[in-house]
Amino acid sequence: MEITWERANAGYPGDLDGPGDGPDRADPADWSLSALASPVVTGGPDDPEEGDAMTSAPIPAADFQAFPGDWERALAIVAHPDDLEYGAAGAIAAWTAAGKDIAYLLVTRGEAGIDGMAPEKAAQVREAEQRASAAIVGVESVEFLNHRDGLIEYGPTLRRDLAAAIRRHRPHLVITLNHHDTWPGAHWNSPDHRHTGRAVLDAILDAGNRHVFTDLGLEPWSGVRYAAVAGSPYATHAVDVTETLDTAVASLEAHRAYLDGLGPDNWMANARTMLTSAAEETGQRFGGRSAVAFELLRY
Repeated sequence: MEITWERANAGYPGDLDGPGDGPDRADPADWSLSALASPVVTGGPDDPEEGDAMTSAPIPAADFQAFPGDWERALAIVAHPDDLEYGAAGAIAAWTAAGKDIAYLLVTRGEAGIDGMAPEKAAQVREAEQRASAAIVGVESVEFLNHRDGLIEYGPTLRRDLAAAIRRHRPHLVITLNHHDTWPGAHWNSPDHRHTGRAVLDAILDAGNRHVFTDLGLEPWSGVRYAAVAGSPYATHAVDVTETLDTAVASLEAHRAYLDGLGPDNWMANARTMLTSAAEETGQRFGGRSAVAFELLRY
């Protein structure tokens, strides 16, 4: 028996940041923003190599559950400017419109993300673009760490920085980007995303342990209820973005230098087409409503 995964129609990059990685490697038809597509099982009595009773038929993917609303404060932690805008920003706009308090923490300034721009200049440009983008979706607090773009290392140093932010902001929800080895569609994820995402999930526990990172001088915070992982191949929940899709598009378009650096023919540079197709695909498993999907973890 062999199990393969059929790819869906919308797009998601193998690496949202970094010259020459995700943008040029694949056509958008190879990607899925919402979750893994339905598996197709082959083999069974008619397969000369298999003798079990399984037949070739797609297994329908389960519908997404509604995202819980029993939280007030959130902290979104990602590796690069634009990571949140390729999908999660529509949900963030919906949450801020509903009165939720959300802050951003960027591990890098994205200085290695524009091939035709020197890192020193790119860091300044991308920080400014991220602040403008956050304001569009109702986020006022945007902080940056000084880890190196493209070279983020998982370990105690990163966990300490993230635990400090969690203790300061005291969120009930922590939002991050896909930490798994692959994106939906089985395309390889970048080290920055993998290392940041895993460190975020571990730092949530670190933040609540008063005997860890005692030098920070901050009271422990064990009030995180959920972690929401955007772009995950194992998405479970979704947020209706019908009313905030235009806002999400505007927030991605605020990363103008980054999008221009991709070139006019790069499918990732078309914010409206990319985000709309992704939201529509997710909506097929969420009552037909345009939506953004997350893998929800409970603490």
